[in-house]
Amino acid sequence: MRILMIGDVVAAPGRRILTHWVPRLRRELQLDLVVANVENAAGGVGITSSTVAEIRDSGVDVLTGGNHIWDKSEGIGVIEESPALVRPLNYPPGTPGRGFGIYSVDGQRVAVLNALGRIFMNPIDCPFRTIDAVLGKLDPAIKVILVDFHAEATAEKIAMGWYLDGRVSAVVGTHTHVQTADERILPQGTGYLTDVGMTGPHDSVIGVRKELALRRMTSGLPVRFQPAEHDARLHGVWMEFEPTTGRTVHMERIQRRMDPD
Repeated sequence: MRILMIGDVVAAPGRRILTHWVPRLRRELQLDLVVANVENAAGGVGITSSTVAEIRDSGVDVLTGGNHIWDKSEGIGVIEESPALVRPLNYPPGTPGRGFGIYSVDGQRVAVLNALGRIFMNPIDCPFRTIDAVLGKLDPAIKVILVDFHAEATAEKIAMGWYLDGRVSAVVGTHTHVQTADERILPQGTGYLTDVGMTGPHDSVIGVRKELALRRMTSGLPVRFQPAEHDARLHGVWMEFEPTTGRTVHMERIQRRMDPD
């Protein structure tokens, strides 16, 4: 089974490059499932019904979130209604939406979990314990389990990889918008990557217009950020899993740019 995980989709350039590349990648890599983190998809923060529809139409099967998934009020209804969308599972009980989803791929079930880190982030329930609780409830027949760990600190992400080694198929980090070069298969068969990167405008400061980010950083004054527009790139990692055990047998980072025309 082959799954592509796409890094944080930022604004219109990120959505456009999904439409450009996802159908090609599905054919080129013979993908069975495509997952994308979409917490920045609508104008740089949050989601809307139209942005979710656009991303789904591009060929993305499952959409994951993060701390900005709530930043558009319209998005809360989308989170509640769309089975394709999962938000971080370590929000308190009663939070709209679901923290994991189970999806059928050629008759086999795949679980996708989304969790938030706690270091340098807003207070949230323990991601380690909440993931433990979900894994304890999953049907043991579900072998392929993908975790999108949306966290700031590299140490916390690496710790999660070791914590879940042998219990899930892959732990892939999102949130920092910079693709890391540490993909590996851990000793018990879990694929790991600290951050999958950003799908959006790279002529920017992690998706934000350069001049606005620099103004805030050099002046210390509040500046309203706006998404950048140029040099759209898709960042992701595709993984191949042994379907009867869920172990990762291959993982490979990818970067794609728009064609010159």
